[in-house]
Formats: sequence, structure tokens, C-alpha cells
Amino acid sequence: MNYLGHIGKYFMMLGQVFKRPQRGRVFREAIVRELDELGLKSLGIIMFISFFIGGVIAIQTALNIENPFIPKYLIGFATKRSVILEFAPTFCSIILAGKVGSYITSSIGTMRVTEQIDALEVMGINSLNHLVLPKIIATVFFYPFLIVLAMFLGILGGWVAGVTSGIFSYIDYIQGVQLGFDPFLITYAIIKTLVFAFLIATVPSYHGYYVKGGSIAVGKASTQSVVWTIILIVIANYFLTQMLLT
Repeated sequence: MNYLGHIGKYFMMLGQVFKRPQRGRVFREAIVRELDELGLKSLGIIMFISFFIGGVIAIQTALNIENPFIPKYLIGFATKRSVILEFAPTFCSIILAGKVGSYITSSIGTMRVTEQIDALEVMGINSLNHLVLPKIIATVFFYPFLIVLAMFLGILGGWVAGVTSGIFSYIDYIQGVQLGFDPFLITYAIIKTLVFAFLIATVPSYHGYYVKGGSIAVGKASTQSVVWTIILIVIANYFLTQMLLT
């Protein structure tokens, strides 16, 4: 029953979040600030992990193809499909849930326990709209770009792995990447990314906004927010795959 209460409270929070901002200039400045904190500062880790995971996928695929009758270009094909369908949108979103989610919960939770949110409410400011909506806009608009970049770097990492290790031919790899390209798969990945970005922005915000206690409570809320965001991403991934690919 407690879970139902949290679900209802979460949707009531969203109702307050999506009200019209009171001051346009302050709101635009907040969006720019959140784009930097939640988006640009996540570029490095996403680029690094995408490149090397793409290489690992390509090498593992090559090492598991022992049958001489299986064409080598399937290495590039399998790497492309793995990166586009699951690794880039889902795995990278889970990484962002850990990095960004803990930051969102701790920043909003600290404002709650230091009574800064209460001060905003006293001044007549819709604190949920002021704090959460810029985060939602920043993640929903920036993360698709981040995931497309992860796709490119993951496939590039597989190509570099073939060139440097000599396990497979880069010509076969490129042939496999070009084989059977379906533009809808990119659309599918972007749709998933938009849903995941919304969860990454709102679930940690919920945990941070309604935290009670002191600094220890903020730490516990950060851990809970990351866990629940990852759980919801995995559940959403299952249902989106069922709806969009079957």
C-alpha cells in the first residue's frame, strides 16, 4: 500500500511540475545551467564507455564465431544491432541514472533539509516547477543527442578493435555494419531514450524533494533514487520493446 501512495504522490508532483513558469528569464537561465550539469558534464563518461564497450562487443562476437561457414561480416552486423538496440539507449541510460540521478537527489534533498525549498514556497514560487521542469527539459532534449553519439562511438570502437587486434578484417566489419540497415531501429532507440530521460529527471527529483531528516537521509535518498530509476528503466525497456518491436 505504501508503494501505491508513492505512485500517487509522484503523479501529483508531476501535476505541479508542468505548470507555466512564473519568470521566463530565470527559467531559461535554469535550463542552460541544467544542460551543462546534466548533459555536457556527462559527455566524457558516455564517450569513453561507448567506445570501449563497442570494441568489447566486436571482439567477443568474433571470438565466438568459430564455424567457417558463418560469414565474418556478421561481426559488424551483430555489433551494430547490439549497440543501437540495447547498449546505447539502455546501458548508457543506466549509467546516467547513477551519475545524474544521485546528483539531482542530493542537490534537491540538500535544499529541502536546509529549508531553501521552504523559503521558495514562502516567496510564492512553485518550487517543483522551478527546480524540476528545467531538469526534465534539459534531459529530454539533450540525451537523444548523447545516445546517438554513443551509437556512433560504439560502432567506431568495434572497427578500431578489428584494426588494432587483427582478429577480424575491418572490410568485413564495415560490410556487416552496412548490411540490413533499418532506420526504424534508430527511431526505436530515440523513443526509449526520451522515456528513460524523463525517468532520470523525475524519479530522483521526487526522492530529493520529499526527503525528511538531515544529511544522512539525503544520502539514503540518493541511493534509493538510483535503484528505483534503474528498476523503472529496465521495466520501461521491456514494455517499450514489446510495443515497438513485436
